[in-house]
Amino acid sequence: MRAWMLPAGSDGFDKLYLADDLPDPVPGPGEVLIAPKAWSINYRDFAVASGRYFGGVLQKPTIPLSDGAGEVLAVGAGVTKFKVGDRVAGAFFTDWQDGPPKMSMALGDGMGPGMLAEKVVLPETGVVHMAKSLDYAQAACLPCAGVTAWNALFGGHETKAGDKVLVLGSGGVSILALQIAKAAGAEVIATSSSDDKLKDVVALGADHTVNYKTTPEWGPVVKQEFGGADHVVEVGGTGTLGQSMAALAPGGEIAMIGVLAQGDPPDPRGLMMTGGSLRGIFVGNVAMADALNAFVDQHGIKPVIGKTFAFEETDKAYAHARGPESFAKTVIAL
Repeated sequence: MRAWMLPAGSDGFDKLYLADDLPDPVPGPGEVLIAPKAWSINYRDFAVASGRYFGGVLQKPTIPLSDGAGEVLAVGAGVTKFKVGDRVAGAFFTDWQDGPPKMSMALGDGMGPGMLAEKVVLPETGVVHMAKSLDYAQAACLPCAGVTAWNALFGGHETKAGDKVLVLGSGGVSILALQIAKAAGAEVIATSSSDDKLKDVVALGADHTVNYKTTPEWGPVVKQEFGGADHVVEVGGTGTLGQSMAALAPGGEIAMIGVLAQGDPPDPRGLMMTGGSLRGIFVGNVAMADALNAFVDQHGIKPVIGKTFAFEETDKAYAHARGPESFAKTVIAL
């Protein structure tokens, strides 16, 4: 089979190479063999490729990516949840089924299995049924970014109709959070450094927008002009956290996700002025993935795909996803 790989010691996604003579994997007891049809790229995948992820520099040649969707080819002994022909996706954490955070094996990080191959074996606990209303490319957008957005909106202070949700930027997590929040009846405030991308998020349903390049103190603006945010999907990190705190409505919650914007951590006393809270999240569990897929089917949500590349063009897909023209999700498809 074919698979895209990163070498041991990789220091960037430019080290990707296509291996075309790997042995076909065979599922053992409790395992599922999947033929992925589509994949999507997350910011985390660049950290893995550059050796800056939690596990550090890759110790062995690695098949990357956590996000893939495809068809079940075979199941091992004892598997009861899936059968041949089922349309499925990988679960980011293969052994976190429900409940409090459990940092189990994660896909595509150099230690857990990676999805960017023509055939992948996963434990039964690390597989979920796709949303019935999605195709493979759309479903491939959800395992990391979609579940992260779901956790941000429903894993703590549950988002309800009439709440105000603030999303930062136009990446995969933020756009999916916008779509989910709107389906839940929330009012969405979006930021970007690009007026063209702000027009795009308005077309997707954003109620208010702020250009953070022309308005660097956007937090107080969100508070004063739009009444503040009940939920902030904080993908930036310490570099934007101070503004997110300033944007909070009384009793609001910041879901701390990302590390895109570096900077000194803000004084946490800002939370005291609103009674707000800061909740760290790291993707989510299988139960969240299942709940998200049911919600997607119920509300007809179609994940936004900015651009699609062929499997053979994976290196180009990475370059696009890393560049300024990327919007929402970048997908690789057979």
